[in-house]
Amino acid sequence: MKKWILVFSTLLLLIACTPKAPPSPTPDIGAIYTSAANTVIAELTQTAAFFTPTFKPTAVLTLTPETPAPTIAIPLEVTPTPVECDNSEFVADVNVEDGAIMLPGQDFVKTWRLKNIGSCTWTTNYTLVYGGYTVKMDGIPLPLGQSVLPGEEVEVSVQFKAPPTPGEYVSYWRMQNALGYPFGEFFYVKIIVE
Repeated sequence: MKKWILVFSTLLLLIACTPKAPPSPTPDIGAIYTSAANTVIAELTQTAAFFTPTFKPTAVLTLTPETPAPTIAIPLEVTPTPVECDNSEFVADVNVEDGAIMLPGQDFVKTWRLKNIGSCTWTTNYTLVYGGYTVKMDGIPLPLGQSVLPGEEVEVSVQFKAPPTPGEYVSYWRMQNALGYPFGEFFYVKIIVE
């Protein structure tokens, strides 16, 4: 047994005295990346070569002048805008100019000229109706003394009493049909009470 111990000890001693093996070299990361990039480029080149299109001639199209087709002009029929049944248009002030000076409480009659621009005849049941303003100036519309056919003009009047307080007054009016519906343009009287 001593012999085995001696052999074993010698073997251990020899192993311990042997020089170390040189370390294995560490791979260069840059070289690995370069190698991988070269592989990818090679694969792409092979793929591109596989898909390279080949030239195929196409037919040449020759254009021939086209004869224009004849056009047919269809006359357009103009449909007139329907005229409202009841409609009026201010034509002129007949009396009492805008800005006329009145005394407090003075009675006066204001007359306007209007035109029937509707398609219905105004009967004597048509009248004037107050259209408003900030300070109301009372007035009594005078009756329409005649029927007014479409296209005709008529004079309409309102009897007023100037307000008792000095100042500027405006009163707006318009036409009203037999059913009580107001229509047409507004017209007004404007006075100054001094």
